[in-house]
Amino acid sequence: MTAQYQVHGDVAIITLNNPPVNGLGLSTRLGITDGMAQANADAAVKSIIITGAGKAFSGGADIKEFGSPKAGQEPNLLSVISVLENSAKPVIAAIHTVAMGGGLELALGCHYRIAAPGTSVALPEVKLGLIPGAGGTQRLPRVLGVEAALNMIVSGEPVKSEMLAMLPGQKLFDKMSASAESLAEEALAFARSVADVRPLPLVRDLKCRHPQGDAYFQFARNMVKGMSKNFPAPAKCVDIVEIATKKKFDDGMAAERDIFLNLMLTSESKALRHLFLAERAASKIPDVPSDTAQRTINSIAVIGAGTMGGGIAMNFLNAGIPVKMLEMKQEALDRGVATIRKNYEAQVKKGKLKQDKYDQRMALLTTTLSYDDLSGTDMVIEAVFEEIGVKEAVFKELDRVMKPGAILASNTSTLDVDKIASFTKRPQDVVGLHFFSPANVMKLLEVVRGKETAKDVMATVMSVAKKIRKTAVVSGVCDGFIGNRMIEQYGRQGGFLLDEGCTPAQVDKAMEKFGMAMGPFRMGDLAGNDIGWAIRKRRYQEKPNMKYSKTADLLCEKGRFGQKTGAGWYDYVAGKRDAIPNAEVVTMIEEHRKALGITPRKISDEEIVQRLVFSLVNEAAHILEEGIANKASDIDIVYIFGYGFPAHRGGPMNYADQVGLFNVVQAMNRFALNPLDDAQFWKPAPLLARLAAEGKTFN
Repeated sequence: MTAQYQVHGDVAIITLNNPPVNGLGLSTRLGITDGMAQANADAAVKSIIITGAGKAFSGGADIKEFGSPKAGQEPNLLSVISVLENSAKPVIAAIHTVAMGGGLELALGCHYRIAAPGTSVALPEVKLGLIPGAGGTQRLPRVLGVEAALNMIVSGEPVKSEMLAMLPGQKLFDKMSASAESLAEEALAFARSVADVRPLPLVRDLKCRHPQGDAYFQFARNMVKGMSKNFPAPAKCVDIVEIATKKKFDDGMAAERDIFLNLMLTSESKALRHLFLAERAASKIPDVPSDTAQRTINSIAVIGAGTMGGGIAMNFLNAGIPVKMLEMKQEALDRGVATIRKNYEAQVKKGKLKQDKYDQRMALLTTTLSYDDLSGTDMVIEAVFEEIGVKEAVFKELDRVMKPGAILASNTSTLDVDKIASFTKRPQDVVGLHFFSPANVMKLLEVVRGKETAKDVMATVMSVAKKIRKTAVVSGVCDGFIGNRMIEQYGRQGGFLLDEGCTPAQVDKAMEKFGMAMGPFRMGDLAGNDIGWAIRKRRYQEKPNMKYSKTADLLCEKGRFGQKTGAGWYDYVAGKRDAIPNAEVVTMIEEHRKALGITPRKISDEEIVQRLVFSLVNEAAHILEEGIANKASDIDIVYIFGYGFPAHRGGPMNYADQVGLFNVVQAMNRFALNPLDDAQFWKPAPLLARLAAEGKTFN
């Protein structure tokens, strides 16, 4: 059992004990109902406390049971809550640290609730494309008021217990304990004080009304519609809370169940649940046990004070880790520090950062012009120009000055980490840490594992990633790693589509309608078209037989490198990011097409989406087969957090699974017949072909 039963005089205490967050798995649910039966059968017991061991009251559903038969097995959570409500003796929830999802719904089923200050309280089901499914939508509005409850249910964001306790007329907490430490003692005293109170109060019996009724809910719908166009759950949250104000409690519960079960079947919820599990699975490395000893990281050094170096430094300053930044010239250092200050000052101005926090962070930053000053730091990350000769010079210096056991990391986005490691006498200490730009904003971190990277280095950097609030995905060594290797094929398809009859705006519009944050040509303008040009020049030498559209080269020859030059595939006005179509670019594409003797054809949005997305999928299948990525879900995480792939589709591999791999292969076979495309590329990767033939999926 993952719930323990004890008696303290005339009070029974049921303690949830299912680490790390006391998830309400089958064993825990059974422990609660067995404990309730025992307490109600014991004449000496006058009242019952339910609480959680360790660092949570309860975080809700047990993720280990997601999708398994155990999740719905009796007693399910609704049945457990019914047992609490129908108890002949008062049941008190002693809430601390975390009360989320089913954990909060469990507490709402108790007769009384006492909470410790600092408790994070939430109904986060909307983040999984669902609504709360065990009475949360019907009970929370009754204890908090309709508006506060709806805000919590629609956002899914946690709110601190002391903030909720201040709401006028709230009935969520009957008492706040003086501190987390005194909760147990105060809960016992409270339980004894209500032992003889009858009738026992039930949340379900409280009235639930909104004074503006229909007008308020219409306003709420309009607000939600604008914020969640690709997700059905937020709008359903409004519907079900409105039902709480207009129907009897039992009718509201039945409606909640219907909506919950229908949302469970939607592709959006399946995608979000997939990503929820995928994000947690990404941190697990098959051959690096969770108990692997880690190296101590109390300070870091950053080589390079440019945009990337400054952004990387901010991640560590935000986490309270001292940073020493190195540049070759004082002016470059001064510019870098000024940019960091400017970024923080913008946050202070918007009220997102307090002045004292800003001062603390800047106090953690020191600068130097000498490699020798880095010798005492525990980890160094270089963010210098992406050229192997430059990296060689840097790593030879780092090998000379860094103390034994220090981790040497490269922020390279495409270069060979094994080659970089060979510039040192300690390749076991070298790892790739590919931050995405802007590094202080983007959540993804590709951790590139060299063939000699030590296991304790991997364990350490994965832990450091969590401290700086990054989602880390492990990649093996190859050109471009996971993300950039795939995006190269995506870009090639974009070029072929231009040759065959599309405009950049048509392609971008189709992909943005599909849900991408931006289409391939807007993305190229943002990243800098000269970067892709440099890679293609390298490819022309390395792979002379690979087929490319030359349209992007013509664009770069005109100096149209993107937003930084005010002109790329589109025009840009200084200070704005709006992409304005340019007639000369369209003419350039048309003339190039004519020179190649290509008659343009009409291309559907469906073909645009399939060619671009399936190009990602096929390259990813090669990456999986080569062992560059550990699992398909890691690739989904890379594309969701690093490349703006729509979350409601769950990443390219999840999307391919939903379309059906047989259908993906059939489409690829059609594309291979197009003489203007690359037939060799569209040959399905062996893994993809095998899974499709066997009727299986990537995930």
